[in-house]
Amino acid sequence: MDGNRRWAKAKGLPVFMGHSQGYENLKDFLKVAKKAGVKHVIAFAFSLENWKRSEEEVSFILGLMKKVLKDERETFLAEKTRMYFAGDLSLFPQDMQDEMRKLEEESKGFSDMSLTLCVSYGGREEIVHATNKCIEKGITKITEKDISENIYTFGVPDPDIIIRTSGEMRISGFLLWQSTYSELFFTKTLWPDFGEAEFLSILDEFSNRERRMGK
Repeated sequence: MDGNRRWAKAKGLPVFMGHSQGYENLKDFLKVAKKAGVKHVIAFAFSLENWKRSEEEVSFILGLMKKVLKDERETFLAEKTRMYFAGDLSLFPQDMQDEMRKLEEESKGFSDMSLTLCVSYGGREEIVHATNKCIEKGITKITEKDISENIYTFGVPDPDIIIRTSGEMRISGFLLWQSTYSELFFTKTLWPDFGEAEFLSILDEFSNRERRMGK
């Protein structure tokens, strides 16, 4: 979900307003995705590198995440959305870690839709984390299956589609392990402006792509 800050700057607004609008657009996007029959959404919300941003900006983003955990909790449960939080959660304050795990536990029985928020997330770090988990379990010859069972998104299907907004032509460490056969889409639209029409157009193009999976 890239382009929040550029969206705000283009409108002469503080960068924080871009993050707020990006959050509002995610809520709208989930409704569109559900209506279109999408069962799983993974959103890259906060990378490991984002911790290096200014203290003021990081503080605002953490406050926004706390707002999601507090204000949207009942909505997620009412909509029967299963929640996952993927990343190095140990870097968050303990109260936020507790709220994330609580929401995961409360929603674990839902199957209508799942939302995975990648927070404090890095694709390389995820693979290192999974490898170390395997070592801790005493696995001496690590297989692909072992890694897949110990990554942060275990339990969530690998993505069919990856969309990056804002015109950047890279995935910046997003789902490196999971994206082997994902179809990639890049759009110049900034995330706060990414809407239903463009998403449905991507779904339409996806349906016409031939996916050979290396065969």
